[in-house]
Amino acid sequence: MPVAAIPGSPVLFMRFLALPLALFLAIPAAEAQPVTAQDVAAALRVPDLLEVMRDEGVDYGKDLAGELFPDGNSSRWQEMVAQIYGAPSVRAQFDDVFARQLDAAPQDVPAILAFFTGPLGKRIVGLEIDARRAMLDPAAEEAARLSWSGLEDRDRGRLRDLREFVEANNLIEENVAGTMNANLAFYHGMNDGGAFAGDRMDEEEIVAEVQAQEPQVRRETEDWLMPYLALAYQPLSDAELGDYIAFSQSQAGQTINAALFAAYGAVYTEISKELGRAAARVLAGQDI
Repeated sequence: MPVAAIPGSPVLFMRFLALPLALFLAIPAAEAQPVTAQDVAAALRVPDLLEVMRDEGVDYGKDLAGELFPDGNSSRWQEMVAQIYGAPSVRAQFDDVFARQLDAAPQDVPAILAFFTGPLGKRIVGLEIDARRAMLDPAAEEAARLSWSGLEDRDRGRLRDLREFVEANNLIEENVAGTMNANLAFYHGMNDGGAFAGDRMDEEEIVAEVQAQEPQVRRETEDWLMPYLALAYQPLSDAELGDYIAFSQSQAGQTINAALFAAYGAVYTEISKELGRAAARVLAGQDI
């Protein structure tokens, strides 16, 4: 069946933003205490991050309904979306992947926890979560976009630092790759749910459709990410942001960034597959 049979051919723009969320602090090895991935997750306020992710997902579900369903939104569809994002398995999967990633680099874990529990590290964690929550408001998002667009004239140093931060954490490429994987999972879920009138898309068709979305995914990633970072780090001094960049470039910074992207990537992929299955049920006239 032609790929165009998917109404609107929606693109899932998943905001991974697996940032290090910490500043570099020199910790003597002798002072390091045994810590676990659960300790690090607590310092990162993972429950708060997952709550924001759920709110983003519910908000996104409204847009997805307009793309997929001729009759628009339905209360049942929104319930399904909320259940998928809020399922206990989401946190369990995050914890499992996150722990396995950090277990592979145990030498970095004590220092990572120390970063996140330092005064400035705690502040940055809060700034990132608050900014992400604020961006749920279209007015706040637009204000952040305007602020970002004016940085070239207003503060070229901050503009340069934010771009260096993005490069240090490979944020554009990691977010694009994660979103593309989530999109693949969504189409697989649609296929599994029988959304294509009995004529399943084959793997080649799915891959071609998702690959065609890459320019749009990249554009939307950049358009959201840069204003978000400008908003989140606006309260930081240039020296504080510089320290954050230095941490991001360190081995510990690279380790936590990779662990977060792996954990969020796994979670978003599974969520996207479940969304595809749920959408297929709605298209088939079930669960509405």
